[in-house]
Amino acid sequence: MSAEPQLFDDALDAPLAERLRPKTLDEVIGQKHLLGPGKPLRVAFESGNLHSMILWGPPGVGKTTLARLMAQGFDALFIAISAVLGGVKDIRDAVERAQIARSGGSRTVVFVDEVHRFNKAQQDAFLPHVESGLFTFIGATTENPSFEVNSALLSRAVVHVLKPLGDADLRELLVRAQALLAAPPISEAARERLIGYADGDARRLLNAYENLMSTAAGVAEIDEALLERSLGEQLRRYDKGGEQFYDTISALHKAVRGSDPDAALYWFVRMLDGGVDPRYAARRLVRMASEDIGLADPRALRLALDAAETYERLGSPEGELALAQAVVYLAVAPKSNALYMAYKAARAFVQQDGTRAVPLRLRNAPTALMKGLDYGRGYRYAHDEAGGFAAGESYWPDDMKAPQFYAPVDRGLEIRISEKLQELRRLNEAAAKAG
Repeated sequence: MSAEPQLFDDALDAPLAERLRPKTLDEVIGQKHLLGPGKPLRVAFESGNLHSMILWGPPGVGKTTLARLMAQGFDALFIAISAVLGGVKDIRDAVERAQIARSGGSRTVVFVDEVHRFNKAQQDAFLPHVESGLFTFIGATTENPSFEVNSALLSRAVVHVLKPLGDADLRELLVRAQALLAAPPISEAARERLIGYADGDARRLLNAYENLMSTAAGVAEIDEALLERSLGEQLRRYDKGGEQFYDTISALHKAVRGSDPDAALYWFVRMLDGGVDPRYAARRLVRMASEDIGLADPRALRLALDAAETYERLGSPEGELALAQAVVYLAVAPKSNALYMAYKAARAFVQQDGTRAVPLRLRNAPTALMKGLDYGRGYRYAHDEAGGFAAGESYWPDDMKAPQFYAPVDRGLEIRISEKLQELRRLNEAAAKAG
């Protein structure tokens, strides 16, 4: 097991991020949706209801801090395991320590950082002890727990989603850091650059600020020039949330949409060179695959997702090549926003339309009572019909004229989709004429 740090270390040689780690719930910056009055974690603290949970969020947003505060708030033994470095032996050791603590009348919190790194067998090892109440399990992950955490373990834990810290949160954190270090003031421009560099990550902000202070001795004010000399290549060339950041993303999106692979590659590399998290770029590519290509080439979405997964496996810089492959593929793929427009039209229609009853024939009838109430009566099973299509059947509410949201374009696979839809509509019209 990795060495368990002291709960709160105020030693002068401790990293700034550790020295500023909140000692009480009220000192936590951000996560108001979980810690505000009446919110889930605040209620858990105040009610004494300690429950197993998964804390899902990006780096530097307080997952470890909240786990430690949870243990402190309930006077529980805090056992930390790193899923990157640990294994089944560490889990056994944690179980033994928890059993000793329980025999002494104490509760235990077992915190597993990067829990998605544990395999199925390692995750399953926690189950009997969570079920028996030997300890409260708290897992931290930067990955979607729906895909990375076993369903059995996930069903026994509440998932709390943590958000990146906002600019106001990071400003407050800088004020605390400046006060603790008795540091010189920082210019507004330098502060914005530093906040942009942090990108919602408190640890990143404090580490950068601490490095900055090592070069700021004797200065009256920290300005952008000092910031660039101190952080060098670490510093973003544009701020997260700043105009240039969004302009560059916009240029990449428009180059892909405009089917220019060279320009798309240029803007993609500009984003990486500017310090953008490749994971963010990957998310944008997945969005482009649905918004601008859609069903004209359904492979585009799968390739974008594969590129994102490959980056997660390889990291930088190797994984960035997979993202570049996706950029070029999306740029040269046939384009269609028909699906995007259809989705928007359907959302707008539903928002303004009233709630209509589901026709009885389209309702499921799993019980005898429902069958007696004619649920499912008259439904035509398409697989039993000629061509696997129930010509003339309606799948809309009975009191509603069927609108048309999806209009495929004459590019890529949507040419075939359009031909298919025209044929199905012809069959429906023929069935209607035949009564």
